[in-house]
Order: sequence, then C-alpha cells, then structure tokens
Amino acid sequence: MSAPDALLLISTQCPYCPAMLSSLADLVKRGAIGRLEAVNLNVHPEVGQTLGVWTVPWLRLGRIELAGMRSPAELAEWAAKADSETGLADWFHMLLKEGQLPRAQALIEADPTLLAAVLPIVGNVEASLNVRLGAGVLLENFAGSDTLRALLPRLGELSQHADARVRADACHYLGLTGEAAARGWLDARLADEDADVREIAAESLESLPPAA
Repeated sequence: MSAPDALLLISTQCPYCPAMLSSLADLVKRGAIGRLEAVNLNVHPEVGQTLGVWTVPWLRLGRIELAGMRSPAELAEWAAKADSETGLADWFHMLLKEGQLPRAQALIEADPTLLAAVLPIVGNVEASLNVRLGAGVLLENFAGSDTLRALLPRLGELSQHADARVRADACHYLGLTGEAAARGWLDARLADEDADVREIAAESLESLPPAA
C-alpha cells in the first residue's frame, strides 16, 4: 500500500496545531506520508468553509478524516492503515463509538463504496451494542440497493461466523439485499443451533424473491 497524502487545517491561535504539524512532517520524512499540505484557516477560511470544518486541528489522511489533537503514535498508526479496509473500518468504528452516526451516514451516502468498511464491525464480537446498532443503521439505509447486493458474498461468510449474534445479524442483512442468491446461505441457517438465527433466517427468506 502506498503512503497516503495528508491535508492539515490549522489556525494561528490553535495551541495544538504546531505539534500536529511537526508530527506529520516527521512522518513525511520517514516516508509514512507521501505529501503534506497545511492550510492556515486565518489566511484561507474558504478552505474550511468548503470542507465544512470549523475547529482545528483537522486532518484528512488518505480518505480518513480526524478532528482534534492526535499524538505522534496515533498519527503513525492511522498513516500505516489509511485507506486500507482495516483503517476505514476502524475509522467508522470510532465515529459510531463517538456517536457520530449522521457523519458516518453522510460519508457513505457521498461514497457508497465505503459501505464495505462497515462489514468488519458486524463481524467484531467485541464491538459495543451502540456501535453494532449504528452499523446496522448504515447497512439498512442501503436495503435493496446494488451497493448492498455487491456485499452479498461477504455477508454470506459472516452468516457462518462462530458467534451467533454475528450469524443472526448477517442473516438479517442478507434478507435486506433482496437478492434470490442469498437463499443458499439462509437455507443453511434454518438448521442453526441458535434459535434466534433460525428465526431471522426464516424471516429473511420470506422477504426474498424465489430462486430462478
């Protein structure tokens, strides 16, 4: 994976911005970041207005956007995984954990390919209930869409997960695809050892068109 480019928004009055700028410049020297652009909003307020950014420091690292001060270690970690599915999934996990569901929703609506980054959250048994519910909202927003149908094979894999909660959620999302091809994975779950999984699989099958 190539090193991501970075855009840092700062202001003259910001006490945290110099440290962020220094840390990012060090990552450029080390090759962990390909290019760094820093914009002072006191001089170019139009940049912040265009991006909808009102507080600094604010950083775009690849496709990931981070608001607020970040330590050198955090910046190095994000730079190493920026634009990878792991990094994008961690970013969405962070947004949902911080209660920024509307922000996550807006990001995916602007770039539906980001929906795939939600799937690792579905399979993360350690994710909190609020995070899992938020991931569910994001997926449900694309019910019946080509974007969700494109994730069908991966949802099928999640329906075979060792954790019953993951299997149950995957069965629900398979039903939301509206795709007859989901029937094979759902049929297999009708004999699942978990009653909730069996019930959700049956409900999802009822919502799907018949197999061709």
